[in-house]
Amino acid sequence: MRSFGRPVRAARGAEAPDADAPAVQLQGLTKRFGPVLACADVSMTVLRGRIHGLLGQNGAGKTTLMRMLAGLVRPDAGRILVAGRPVTVTDPATATALGIAMVHQHFSLVGRLRVWENVALGGRGRLDSRWTRREIGRVADGYGLLVDPDRRVDELTTSERQRVELVKCLIRAPQVLILDEPTSTLTPPEARHLLSVLRRVVSDESRAVVLISHDLDELAHAADEVTVMRDGAVLARRSAAEVDVGELGRLMVGDQLPAAVAAPAGEPREQVRLRIRDAWATQARRPVLRGLDLRVRAGEIVGVAGVEGSGQGALADLLSSLLPLDRGNVEVDGNPVPPGRPGAMQRAGVGVVPEDRHVSGCVLDMSVAENLAMTDLGPVSRWGFVSRGRLRQRAEATIREFAIGGASPDTPLRLLSGGNQQRVVLARELGAAASVLVVAQPTRGLDAAAVEHVFARIGGLAAQGVAVLLISSDLADIRRLAHRIVVLHRGAVVGELTQATADPQRLGLLLGGRPE
Repeated sequence: MRSFGRPVRAARGAEAPDADAPAVQLQGLTKRFGPVLACADVSMTVLRGRIHGLLGQNGAGKTTLMRMLAGLVRPDAGRILVAGRPVTVTDPATATALGIAMVHQHFSLVGRLRVWENVALGGRGRLDSRWTRREIGRVADGYGLLVDPDRRVDELTTSERQRVELVKCLIRAPQVLILDEPTSTLTPPEARHLLSVLRRVVSDESRAVVLISHDLDELAHAADEVTVMRDGAVLARRSAAEVDVGELGRLMVGDQLPAAVAAPAGEPREQVRLRIRDAWATQARRPVLRGLDLRVRAGEIVGVAGVEGSGQGALADLLSSLLPLDRGNVEVDGNPVPPGRPGAMQRAGVGVVPEDRHVSGCVLDMSVAENLAMTDLGPVSRWGFVSRGRLRQRAEATIREFAIGGASPDTPLRLLSGGNQQRVVLARELGAAASVLVVAQPTRGLDAAAVEHVFARIGGLAAQGVAVLLISSDLADIRRLAHRIVVLHRGAVVGELTQATADPQRLGLLLGGRPE
């Protein structure tokens, strides 16, 4: 295979590249996904020999914008210029031919293949293992990246896999290299080394790097310029000399945080119902919790804020008995609970509304009534056997209360709409007799009326003494319900706020990894 690193030919009829032009110019790019406007008339210029930071919360449009440049998404409007000439990037192969490469936040490597085989994927011509190994060595040595071409990918650590992804891109000699949250799962020394490699990349043949990140310090120190996006639009552009971390945090979150619509229900009690101490955990060979400490009192609603990859999902998995700890412990009502042991958290009194309710919250081939009762058969059982009458009666009451449309107790869950399937899971967990309730992304997929009902139920449970952990990427949810807000970054708590102290700049700094 000898297609790596060849010079790119201009498309037939296209203008010749301008050596003095910016590496990339995005002009008025717009993209809709159904009713959602992901990018709205976005323009951005990426210069050669520079690292361009792209900052914004989840859903700001950063990744969609770069996926349009990488040929993974077709824009609805606007145009792309590469080296001064207009191009149409129809697919990733076209992007590669134009000298554009992207390292995704979630790696695209094949675990069962060796490193050199993964690097060769996507190339053209005859498969040549000796030549590919030699190219891997050349690039790895040139940039100080330790890579063993003969190891299987599923044996590698997260940082090693990232080096493979980077080598795979650099072998193709891109003029524009895009990295999506490249340091989110790396240790600080690994992150510093990666950023030093990127600095060498931009100094080599005047290449350009686009660095998508939520980390304010990272962008302040590594980027030559920063573009801030929110709600699918560009809010600001700053050069390195103009970068102020506090301003970036405020811009990322917005001048006005969503108001607390109503005070949280009741006052928390002194009893600590959930305590997590010094929790360390790995998932898929990468660290996801790093010394996390957290407590929730009876009657208290604690909102957990954080950008994607901050540890929110790992925290929910821990409290669902899906994630064992490498170190640390969990206590419910003062009693230790073995993390990772199936069913242990539920038996201890922890109820969980999972984020992906279709995958881990229900069984599609079972009926609505069976799904509603599956985690607690006691109320519908008699003499150790499930009473079909009680099962049906309880399901009918729940269907009415939660307005689960198109459903009878005997309806297979598969036949309901996605929103109504979510209501079934929410109804089951919110109706359980738990001492601790973990609710992940509670409003996702629900209409306004259902949201109001869910909020009222969560507030009512807290008033009864249930400790509620509200995990959400939606600041409006957290601001509306939480007594306290804890912010996660890289698997640890970096700060704690109340509704009164959660001003835009402080929250933005914490979301970006700046501890108080």
